[in-house]
Amino acid sequence: MTLVLAVDTATDIASVAVGRAPGVLAGAHQQGARRHAAEIIRLIDFALSRAGVTAQDLEAVVLGDGPGSFTGLRIGWAAVKGLVQEAGVDVIGVPSLLAAAAGAAERVGPVPVAACFDALRGQVYGALYVVGPERVETLMPPTLASVAELASRGAPRPALVVGDGAVRYADDVVRWSGAPPVGLDQLPPTATMLLALATRGGAGRIIENFATAEPEYGRPAEAQAKWEAHHGRELPRSADPGR
Repeated sequence: MTLVLAVDTATDIASVAVGRAPGVLAGAHQQGARRHAAEIIRLIDFALSRAGVTAQDLEAVVLGDGPGSFTGLRIGWAAVKGLVQEAGVDVIGVPSLLAAAAGAAERVGPVPVAACFDALRGQVYGALYVVGPERVETLMPPTLASVAELASRGAPRPALVVGDGAVRYADDVVRWSGAPPVGLDQLPPTATMLLALATRGGAGRIIENFATAEPEYGRPAEAQAKWEAHHGRELPRSADPGR
């Protein structure tokens, strides 16, 4: 079975896992977005060591590709880009929201589960999935909206809504789902779920040209938004100050 490293840094909780998908040999996580840059390499090294393998033994990397924290995602992707450059393996991108929803699906089974990450400004990055044992069905792809706007889009009612955005807007979540929100700290680490999803249909994609690829941030970086507002046009990619 393929030896895989999974990494997710889209939220306040950074996590890594090593295993032979879908099983986990070792994992590590830490909370506090300000610590991601200092800790992500240490977490990867720790998980590899606990699993008794090295980066050269890896056959693939599964990476949470957002949406989520702009800085957090950049840190995780930069770490994996350095690792992949050395190891020369395929990278599979899986939505970080799906990894959170899959953690809840272990409790409730293959029913609609929504994941919402806090996007500030009264909004969340939200998505709705049915996570089955062999395949994932995306009922609402990752989108930027308020919880109330997500609820108004006519998708099936979720059995649970998970994530830090769900906790922040708990009243709207209860009106949408009829159940209290579930925080990320009550779920398996998202990297563990990335491993579980790696071979599941409808979950991930091979990221082509990973050296130049970027995650799904969900919204432009603050510097980019200010530049575009000032100039009245889209920022040329080669001049992007946030990348």
